[in-house]
Order: sequence, then C-alpha cells, then structure tokens
Amino acid sequence: MPEVEALIVGAGPAGLATAIALARRRVAVRVIERSAAPLDKACGEGIMPAGVRALEALGVELAALRAAPFRGVRFSEGTRSFSGTFATGAGLGVRRTALSAALLIAAEKAGVDMRFDCALERWEPQAGGVRAHTSEGELSARVLVGADGLASRVRAQAGLALPATRRRFGMRRHFRIAPWSEFVEVLWSDGVEAYVTPVAPDEVCVALLWRGDGGSHQEHLARFPELAARLASAAPASEVRGAGPFWQRARRRFASGVALVGDAAGYTDAVTGEGITLALQCAEALAAVIAERRPLADYEAAWRQASRAHRVFAALLGFGIDHPRSRRVAFRAFEVVPRAFEILLRAAAGEGSGARASARAARTKLGART
Repeated sequence: MPEVEALIVGAGPAGLATAIALARRRVAVRVIERSAAPLDKACGEGIMPAGVRALEALGVELAALRAAPFRGVRFSEGTRSFSGTFATGAGLGVRRTALSAALLIAAEKAGVDMRFDCALERWEPQAGGVRAHTSEGELSARVLVGADGLASRVRAQAGLALPATRRRFGMRRHFRIAPWSEFVEVLWSDGVEAYVTPVAPDEVCVALLWRGDGGSHQEHLARFPELAARLASAAPASEVRGAGPFWQRARRRFASGVALVGDAAGYTDAVTGEGITLALQCAEALAAVIAERRPLADYEAAWRQASRAHRVFAALLGFGIDHPRSRRVAFRAFEVVPRAFEILLRAAAGEGSGARASARAARTKLGART
C-alpha cells in the first residue's frame, strides 16, 4: 500500500488547495516544496469572485487577509475605456505572500503534512502508483500531483508537455498608494499591457505583460504616461519580480499515477486574470477524483469543463494582442456597448445563471469583501 494517497509537488495556491481539499476528505496527503515559506511569485494578484468563495470553502480567514476588493475589470487604450462588473460578488486583490501565508494556516488546521525545503529529485512508476525520491528520502504515493508551476518538471518528465505556441512574460511591482479604482485596470498599448490591481487599502500591484524582448519595469511603465505620473510620488513596496514564459501547454492533465494542477496543467496568459481562481476550482475537482478513487481521466474532463470559457477568453485576448487594429475595432464597439464586454467578462469568470444562484448564499457570509 502507498505511504500516502497523494504526494503534491509544490506549495503554491494550487498545491495547498488540493492538499486541504484532500485532508478534509481524510485522505493521506503530503506536500513537498523546494523553497521556504511563505512563497512569492510574480502575479497580477487578482482573485475572481468564484475564487474568493473557493478560498472561504477551504477555511481561509478572508477577514484576516490584508487585501482589497474590486467590483470588476476595466480595459483602457488611449482615450478609450469600458468596464464590466461581476454578477456574483466582488473579486479580491491580495499579495501573493499574504495569500500563501493564509493558505498555510488553513492547511495546518486541516492537518496537511507539509515539507518545505524538500525537493523532488526523481520518480518512477510502480505497481499502484509512483515511487518518489525526495531530498528527505523516498516514499510511495498512489498519485503524484504536479503543482510545480509554469516550468513544471513533473509535466515534462511525465511526457505531458507540448511546445509553446507563443511566448509572453510578466513583471510585477507593488506601490504604496491608495487604490484609485474599484476595478482591476488593464491598460493596453502595442506590445505591452499594464495590469493594476488593488491589494490593500494603501497598496496596488502593477504587473506589466509583454513579449519578453527586453526592457525594464520602469521602461515599460513609461509607455503609460498617466499611470506613470500617478505612481511617480508613490514609494515602491516591493522589488520587481518576473515570471514566464506564459502559454504553457500540456497534452492532457494526467498520466499513469500522475496529475497536473494549477499552472503546471497548462497556462494561457496573465491578462485574463483567471489563474488563481481556475487553479482553486480545479484543485477541488482533482481532490474529489483522488478521494473517490475515480479514474484520473475524470479529472481531465472536469478540468476541460472548468477552463473552457477561460480558454476562449484567453484566445480572444491573444488575438487582440497580436492584431492591434482588430483590437481597436473591438474596443470601439465595447465602448459604445459596454454591456457586451460585461457579458463576455462574466462568461469568462464562469458567472452563468447557475453560478449566480450558488453565490447568493455566500454573499451574506462573506460580507463587504464580496
């Protein structure tokens, strides 16, 4: 018999969420993470309403988080601007380190066995699962879960990685300034976008997304004069941190004895803002499949269903990134009929009629943050 049912590689939001969901089902699980806690990562740091509810369901103390709510998303390019609000509550902006710390507390309460500064060195299939060799020794698991991010070694070693079709990168920095908008602001320019998220009552996160062809955070920020002027007197609250390349692809989300979750399962682009929310939703789906000892192919089906709208939205935005003229035509139309953008945004966030109904009960409990 395996020593654990699931060995999770990576203690980011996807890995910890999967572990908490398994532990709550009384499944023996261990998380290993090669870095020290709490973890940080370059991220837009916006969590959609469905992700906020998923965090609460995991036992995360939302009221204790240093964070800031947002009502929706606004796109701007030059003088053109349009926005959409969410239908099922507010999103939440929160620094990645604060989210990591909150998930660690929830994992400890759930009884998750976590080993930091512990690396996966290699693994091989065996009867009934896999045998993993870590820097702390060997153990057997029925399922090895790759939650090890964009450059997932588990994805590559399981033969699940596909070549990237495009390359995009991001840089993130925090600034000490009161948020000036109730929206996540996405500012567009040819070759680069700025993604501004409120993450505390006195702090914003500014992520810059581009092709990775050189340039510093400050140089790219200068492409947005109004934003740069607003931030000119604000003190930086973090160093610049980068991530990428985005648009990572996987053949599928499972192999024999192996499953992928979070960024390791495949990633489109940070401009969609759905990364953490999708990871949390898929973590719950994977935990259910593992706990119920169902075929991992069931998780693949659940992942595809959960990510379908997100992938369509990402493809549309990717087309807009690659074809500026077409993007500007679309933006002119959205400015005239902003309701059309709101419908698209809500669809991408999974806010259909069923989602709206399921969120009603959560609204009162979550209070002002949602």
